Amino acid sequence: MKTQQEVQDYYGKQLQNSNDLKTNACCDPALMPEYLKPILAKIHPEVDSRYYGCGLVIPPLLEGLKILDLGSGAGRDVYLLSALVGETGQVVGIDMTQEQLAIANEYKDFHAEQFQLSKTNVQFIQGYLETLDELGLEESSFDIIVSNCVLNLSTDKLAVLQSAYKLLKPGGEFYFSDVYADRRIPQALQDDPVLYGECLSGALYWNDFLNLSKQAGFLDPRLSSDRPLTIENSKLENKVSPIKFYSATYRLFKINELESDCEDYGQAVKYLGGIPEHDTYFDLDGHHRFEQGKVEAVCGNTLRMLKNTRFKPYFEFYGNWQQHFGLFEGCGKEIPFQQDLNEQDCC
Repeated sequence: MKTQQEVQDYYGKQLQNSNDLKTNACCDPALMPEYLKPILAKIHPEVDSRYYGCGLVIPPLLEGLKILDLGSGAGRDVYLLSALVGETGQVVGIDMTQEQLAIANEYKDFHAEQFQLSKTNVQFIQGYLETLDELGLEESSFDIIVSNCVLNLSTDKLAVLQSAYKLLKPGGEFYFSDVYADRRIPQALQDDPVLYGECLSGALYWNDFLNLSKQAGFLDPRLSSDRPLTIENSKLENKVSPIKFYSATYRLFKINELESDCEDYGQAVKYLGGIPEHDTYFDLDGHHRFEQGKVEAVCGNTLRMLKNTRFKPYFEFYGNWQQHFGLFEGCGKEIPFQQDLNEQDCC
């Protein structure tokens, strides 16, 4: 496929390191958390220099887990994650670009020594994200799937989301960062190889992404963080104007019982603490911060995201599913019908 070949050429031959990028869309300016800085310092400079991510795809509670990185590139995130899953965990990286994978594999011994882990802790596979089912990966075998500024480069984004859903264990999550647009991108811009390679013209309109996620089985996508993108290239900026772009990190849970909307069952949770690096509070997403020791009302979906996942031991849960109170207040939807009798039109 022409676009795949162009992306392979862009990331395999045209870009030698992040300094070769023509915009800042594929670079992450976010501050690295203090606890990750010692790990990042052990990443080989050549691997780090070929990092093209737009977010931080390091969720908490990773020890012993099996993780898949979609579009792993030269392996920076894979090696960061390998240190956090430890000897009993494993990280598998998938990428289509031979040159990137060559760098990743070249430094397997280096990072195994740096983190005092066996080489079997990390594996890299060459393949296309649109056809993950051809790579021999076992369904329902990964605890977490991550991806960093790669979904926008895919030629079949629904296929990637559907494959991620199949590969996750029940209760697993797809935790990833990507670029989104405030509207659908015109075809003429999508056909521009530079704009596509710079993670701009392949970006999904944010509402199309939400609908695709639900179509793939992820019924309640949760936005963890977001920020506006500045392109910092006047020529390319003029090309895409007036479209606005954003970097956003989502977490999508594979929980069959999730509902399409946040429904109120009169339930509540209390964060007990204990999640490393989250002593006093835990952020499930950008709208749900749980302070240690505080009982907080939650919708049914939020309760399931905490109770049916690896977060369960760190919470107490209150209530059941016996009584339904309608939509959970403040979750983005309201009853569409007029509530005031005085507003009704006379027939």
